[in-house]
Amino acid sequence: MRQIVLDTETTGLEVDRGHRVIEIGCIEIVARRATGRHFHRYLNPEREIDEAAIAVHGLTLAKLQREPTFAQIATEFLSFVDGAELIIHNAAFDVGFLNAELGRLPGEIPPIDRACRVLDTLALARQMHPGQRNSLDALCKRYSIDNSKRELHGALLDARILADVYLAMTGGQSALQLGESRRNAEDKAVGARWVRPEGASPRVVPPSEAEQAAHEAMLAKLAKASGGKTFFQRESDQEFSGGVRT
Repeated sequence: MRQIVLDTETTGLEVDRGHRVIEIGCIEIVARRATGRHFHRYLNPEREIDEAAIAVHGLTLAKLQREPTFAQIATEFLSFVDGAELIIHNAAFDVGFLNAELGRLPGEIPPIDRACRVLDTLALARQMHPGQRNSLDALCKRYSIDNSKRELHGALLDARILADVYLAMTGGQSALQLGESRRNAEDKAVGARWVRPEGASPRVVPPSEAEQAAHEAMLAKLAKASGGKTFFQRESDQEFSGGVRT
């Protein structure tokens, strides 16, 4: 599976008041490994930035005046995320801002959460750790992820940190509580996804003749070694049919 860990920085908190995206950072993960590919752009928002937002990320309009607008990098961004699952912490915030930016473009461009599956790691963390703090900093502390360079928020830095947190939450040793398996963590991740594919019936693959013969030979050996006390082989009334015991 190809996944993109994504974060944004913005001019303020309220998308409905015309605030804009000023930084996008993306990290690519394939088969649970960071590939080294990333997407990172600073953007000219063409509007003032709230002082409270500047205190968080340190980006001012003066610093961004010569950067491209979202419209100028939209095609490149959409190409990078195309076909991937987006992993976002507090996805409603970033998705809302990205959809607002896409809505300003000419033509009929689908919302980002319609074009891509989205997994919200905040929702996942709340399922795994109910009643606890689940901010990115809190998760870094819980999973022993180094965030010492996070003096100010930055989209690419935060995406890299979130990638480490997500992998720890869903498969790393620090993510596993006593008796909890990686499968359990990944099952919870499914529940945090916004967009789920249509359910499909599982495909049953019948064994080949050689596989069937090898299986039955092994069962015979086990039955002989146990003096016929195996519960899984009752030759008189059980057989394998189409890969399913009947």
